[in-house]
Amino acid sequence: MSSYKIPVIPGDGIGPEVITEGKKVMEAAAELFQFDISWIDFDIGAERYIKTGKLIEEEELKELSRYKAIYLGAVGDPKVKPGILEKGILLKIRFYFDQYINLRPIKLLKGVETPIKNKKPEDINFLVIRENTEDFYVGIGGRVERGKSKQELELARDLYSIKFGLDIEHDADEIAYQIGVISKEGARRVIEYAFERSMERRKNLSSVDKANVLSDIYGFWRDVFGEVSKGYPDVETSFYFVDAITMWFVKNPEWFDVIVTPNMFGDIITDLGAMIQGGMGLAPGGNINPSGTSMFEPIHGSAPKYKGKNVSNPIATIWAGSMILETLGEKKAAKTILDAIEENLSQRVALTRDLGGDSTTKEVGDAIVRMMKNIEQK
Repeated sequence: MSSYKIPVIPGDGIGPEVITEGKKVMEAAAELFQFDISWIDFDIGAERYIKTGKLIEEEELKELSRYKAIYLGAVGDPKVKPGILEKGILLKIRFYFDQYINLRPIKLLKGVETPIKNKKPEDINFLVIRENTEDFYVGIGGRVERGKSKQELELARDLYSIKFGLDIEHDADEIAYQIGVISKEGARRVIEYAFERSMERRKNLSSVDKANVLSDIYGFWRDVFGEVSKGYPDVETSFYFVDAITMWFVKNPEWFDVIVTPNMFGDIITDLGAMIQGGMGLAPGGNINPSGTSMFEPIHGSAPKYKGKNVSNPIATIWAGSMILETLGEKKAAKTILDAIEENLSQRVALTRDLGGDSTTKEVGDAIVRMMKNIEQK
């Protein structure tokens, strides 16, 4: 019998509530498919930061590195200045473990309404693969008041080390700047991953950029995409500017199968993807290092105003748990969880307020467990 240890960061706001339901469903799957799960809880988040000033410690990162998949609830609290928790916890985990792939399934499940008129589940079923460690999210930038200034900026990654020495002179009151970085190595590996996923599906891959305006950085992305595509002659490829693809997501989502994009644009279009699949409460995501430690989470925030009310939708978190099991090799269990989610939605057994129901967070988790058992008995 296989046994898995999974570290859990319940986090803030509704995070602990939705994680409880995710764990419940995964434990039920483990019982049905005869493997063991044990949980390792990490007290990381806003509450600890407010009390102690600690974000995530080096010893905690080393401990997390022993495992293949981390289960995250949500991080964020209005009592903490925006950006502190995101940079000090989420981005630090992504960069430390080189989770260079952000994987977002955009799939309209049966029983869910999309805001797009006349679109059905067969029309909305694609993957967005976002480069997760480069672009304008590398954290290099600053502000400079009028006059002269020298800035020494450094970026260290497993792939490379970069130093920028800037001599700045200007007569504006104050300027702000941000530097985006895309490396050939960083772009190639995520694009190769996208081609491999497209080979498993409909062999259709779209690349998203803004090369018509930001031609240096995103023209470079296109060049790398073109080089990699030569190794996959069976895959049909296309290019979209980010503003155009937001239009086509709404008008013709059926065109898309696998999409690969630099970091910033992936952040934008996956939120739109969440809406066309029915809302943030249904949207899971994975921060993936195929050969290291990955992290799976709902893409929604911590929603602190709903904390403790037992009304939040846990489906995105439960779906993220399914993605964990798929990563661990328990593919049948992972599929059964997703099938049970869809059956619950299509039969409207237990739905939270965002889906037009009045069920509690706990009732949704319980219903999905029952559905799993029914599916396995058929």
